[in-house]
Amino acid sequence: MRFVDAAEVERLLDDATLIERLAAMFRSPCEAPLRHHHHVATPTGAGGTLLLMPAWQAGRHLGIKSVTVFPDNAARSLPTVSGLYLLLDGTNGMPLAVIDGVSLTLRRTAAASALAARYLARADASHLLMVGAGALAPNLIRAHAAVRPIRQVALWNRTRAHAEALAAKLAGDFDVIVADDLEAAARAADVISCATLSKRPLIHGAWLRPGSHLDLVGGFTPEMREADDEAARRAKIFVDTRAGATREAGDIAEPLARGIITETDIQADLFALSAGAHRGRLAADEITLFKSVGTALEDLAAAALVHERLAS
Repeated sequence: MRFVDAAEVERLLDDATLIERLAAMFRSPCEAPLRHHHHVATPTGAGGTLLLMPAWQAGRHLGIKSVTVFPDNAARSLPTVSGLYLLLDGTNGMPLAVIDGVSLTLRRTAAASALAARYLARADASHLLMVGAGALAPNLIRAHAAVRPIRQVALWNRTRAHAEALAAKLAGDFDVIVADDLEAAARAADVISCATLSKRPLIHGAWLRPGSHLDLVGGFTPEMREADDEAARRAKIFVDTRAGATREAGDIAEPLARGIITETDIQADLFALSAGAHRGRLAADEITLFKSVGTALEDLAAAALVHERLAS
């Protein structure tokens, strides 16, 4: 059995191949039950979350990811998210590898957003606004740039210094600015990608210009919101999985509960997009919205690719 650390995950995975592997997995038979959510009490009272995500393909691989999310960790100079992925042989259940779960999650999450953008963002989209400057942000920027000609990147973060630090890292690859006016930055962007833990909307639907694509990644509970009801009302809505988005994602579940949108307003999921059952963007002036909550089949695809490249 191999132990694969974060550096090796980074070395073994490239965006273009991983995006294709996710598309293939969404077209293939794969069992991926809804993830288990468990609240974990902490001495501060803020609490944490334990997530368990299993998936398997009969006769090929099976695996489970264990992830913890402790928002207070930032104040202790510790990662907010940590986790491990256990990959097993699907023919006999024997362990094949234990893989760093954080790096695997970052890469597959960004690849899923890029896969969606391949169908939903305009082909000429070149200006991206990244909302949030955490560990996921650079992965999202580079993954979007793998499917669209992203040249100009605006960064916005509640703590400006974090956006400045990320800008310095990206400066050699993109034309990067740090935005102080979130509304102005959103109105100018072709693609807006959000990766925050916000519980109140940051992006307003009134700011979205015709032809823009909104990629909502950060929220993973019904209480979390990155965009307001007007964004859901104005946009053509797409999700990674219908079951996950309608139950777990505040950006979808909350407008659904209050009748702002209905389930028929969700145009398609990544299964339908990857299989060609829905074309995605139908017109240049459409506003599209993709809500990702993550699914275990994405982790399985990424972990299998890591193991394949280790073996070769």
